[in-house]
Amino acid sequence: MEHYIERQIRDRIEERFGKGKAIIVTGPRRVGKTVLIKAIEAGFSGNSILLNGEDVGTLELLERKSAENYKALFGTYDLLIIDEAQAIPEIGKILKLIIDEVKGLDLIATGSSAFDLSNLLGEPLTGRKYHFDLYPFSQAELSSMESRIESYQKLDERLVFGCYPEVALMRDIESKKEYLNEIVRSYLLKDILAFERVKSPVMLNKLLQLLAYQVGAEVSLEELARQLGVHRATVERYLDLLSKVFVIFRVGGFSSNLRKEVVKSSKYYFYDNGIRNAVIGDYSLFHTRKDQGQLWENYLFAERSKRNSNLGHRTEFFFWRTYDQQEIDMIERMDGKLAAFEFKLRKRKEKPPAFFSKNYPGVPFQVITKDNYLDFVL
Repeated sequence: MEHYIERQIRDRIEERFGKGKAIIVTGPRRVGKTVLIKAIEAGFSGNSILLNGEDVGTLELLERKSAENYKALFGTYDLLIIDEAQAIPEIGKILKLIIDEVKGLDLIATGSSAFDLSNLLGEPLTGRKYHFDLYPFSQAELSSMESRIESYQKLDERLVFGCYPEVALMRDIESKKEYLNEIVRSYLLKDILAFERVKSPVMLNKLLQLLAYQVGAEVSLEELARQLGVHRATVERYLDLLSKVFVIFRVGGFSSNLRKEVVKSSKYYFYDNGIRNAVIGDYSLFHTRKDQGQLWENYLFAERSKRNSNLGHRTEFFFWRTYDQQEIDMIERMDGKLAAFEFKLRKRKEKPPAFFSKNYPGVPFQVITKDNYLDFVL
């Protein structure tokens, strides 16, 4: 890769050094976890060691789970990094023992979403870890290497191809397409398919395609189950798995128990526009597309989600709708405070729906367009 782009969570990770807890970094495959930890190691002033959990030698080193063994192995180091830690059996117990017994050692473990799928960390690290998620590049990270004008110029391309690190740094459109196709074919569902109770990649791909066409729309689990020919419970389980591997995320309806408000529906968004478009095989130019509104809404939800996570903000997202079709695209709740956002490609003078204004006086409302989106996602 010709450029290294600093990741926002790096400072927050390094601030956790010296706290006596394991630092866990998870995220989808191919988002740069290894690049990040190598940068952290390169900038570390003490004595460090980096192990690869997929290496047989690493498995042999860690196989004897005893305080004596781990003190002998790591007692002279200040920082231990274990990459691809999800590949190591009983990794939770191993990390707990190292943290408890090797004093003065900082420990970072990276893993794919298999951590969450199989609950590999589980009980052993309760109260003994800091957890960070790494996503595709956020606009804030990309802004470190480009001007606001360049960001505006590249927006249409990012709405189609997304922000996976290698994709974002490629200049050739055909290379972007090939790379995204390869991610969807080889990496996207790898952790789910390795999960013992999932045996149908065809079903998962069909479900993803259905969700991709319904971005921004309320999703009926019964309708998905009917289209896939499976039980509703199966659809629910697959949606949960796809969320855990950072492909999609769920947004529920917001309500303060007013009778007119819709609360039981869900919408699903993709963490990356490029993955969404790869799933349906449509890389056509943004200005030619009929799904521009869907791509815009998905992009803004994903970017705001990445932004808040990278900054350490605990945020909940909702949509808002009444049964008589008054609606708002995004309700954000942070520290108990609400903010409302409507997503439009072009500037319009819009006010919040009357029912919302009446029942939520004082809640700020803003229309996010191509003209002002950078301030929303940075």
